[in-house]
Amino acid sequence: MRARRLKLGIAALAFAGTGWGQVDLIPLRETVPEAFQTDDPAVWVNKRRPAESLILGTIKMAAPDGAIAVYRPDGSRLMTVPNVDRPNNIDVGYGFRLGRRTIDIAVATERNQSRLRVFEIVPGVGLKDLAAIPVFVGQADAAAQPMGIALYRRPGDGAMFAIVSRKTGPSGSYLWQYRLFDDGAGGVRAEKVREFGLFSGSKEIEAIAVDARNGLVYYSDEGVGIRQYRADPSSSDAARQLALFGETGWTGDREGLATFKDYIVATDQQSPNSEFHVFSRTTLRELGVFRIGADTTDGIDISSSGLFVAMNDSRHNFLTIEWKKIAAGLRLKR
Repeated sequence: MRARRLKLGIAALAFAGTGWGQVDLIPLRETVPEAFQTDDPAVWVNKRRPAESLILGTIKMAAPDGAIAVYRPDGSRLMTVPNVDRPNNIDVGYGFRLGRRTIDIAVATERNQSRLRVFEIVPGVGLKDLAAIPVFVGQADAAAQPMGIALYRRPGDGAMFAIVSRKTGPSGSYLWQYRLFDDGAGGVRAEKVREFGLFSGSKEIEAIAVDARNGLVYYSDEGVGIRQYRADPSSSDAARQLALFGETGWTGDREGLATFKDYIVATDQQSPNSEFHVFSRTTLRELGVFRIGADTTDGIDISSSGLFVAMNDSRHNFLTIEWKKIAAGLRLKR
C-alpha cells in the first residue's frame, strides 16, 4: 500500500486554560499499516540527503512478531528488523564514535529480554545490528523490563548516554542512565552512571525526551505530570528534580514526549483522537493543544527538520505532519 497524501485542514476550537486554544489538523502522510500494534517512532535525518531520511517505529509484540520497522519519508516501508522481543521505545543518536568511524545509531528497548538493542543507521540501507546490552541488572520481573529510552550526547566530550525507564520502579531511582562505549570489537557496551527519577506511584513511567541544547531530560509520570532533570549525570544537581508541570487539563495518560526548538510536546492518550499539549521550554507554560486523528497514541517524535510523527493505534501505523502546520494552527513562533 502506498502512503496517502492528505490535504491540510485546520478547525480552530475554543479551549479554556491554554494560550491559543485547541486545533484539529489533518496529517500530511501516514506510514503503511502493520499487522501488529506499533508503539514508538523516532526520526533519523539524513543531513547530506534529507530526502533519504528515515522514520523508525517499534512493533510492540513478543518475538518472533516483534520488530523494528523502517520507513521512507513518504511512509513506504524500507525494511523490517524481525524477531525483536517486545520492543517498546526507540531513539536516535548522532555522532557515536565506533573505532575510527563516527556513526549514527538507533537504540530500542527490548522489554522481554531486559536489554537494549543497538543498531547502526546505514544511509540508503536501514539498520545494521550492533549490540544487545543488558539493563536493570539485579532487578526482577517488571522492575527489570525496559520501556522508554532517550539518547543524550554531551556537548563537552561527545559522550553518548542512554536514559532508560522501566515497567515499574521505586521513587528516586526509577530511571537508570548508561554511558555507551565502543567495545573495541566493532560493537557497543554500556556502563551505568546513575539512578534517578521521582515517581508518584500512579500508573508508570515510559516516555522520555531530551532537550540536548539545554542539557535537560523530561519524563512522563503518567498519572501526575511531566518531570524535569539535568541530562548530564555529572551535574552537581543531577539528583534534584528541577520542575514538575503538565499537572492539570488531561483526560488520558501522559504518554509520548518530544522537544523541538522552543517547545515541548506531550501526548494526552485518548481514543479515538489523542491530544498533544504544547509547552514553552523556557517557562513550561502550556501554549495550546492540537489533534491529528491519531488514536490511543503512545510515542511521538519531532525531527530536527520539523517532522512530527505520532503512533496511531487504529491502523497500527504512524501519522506525520510538518511542525510549521502545527505552529500556524496554534499561532506559535516557528
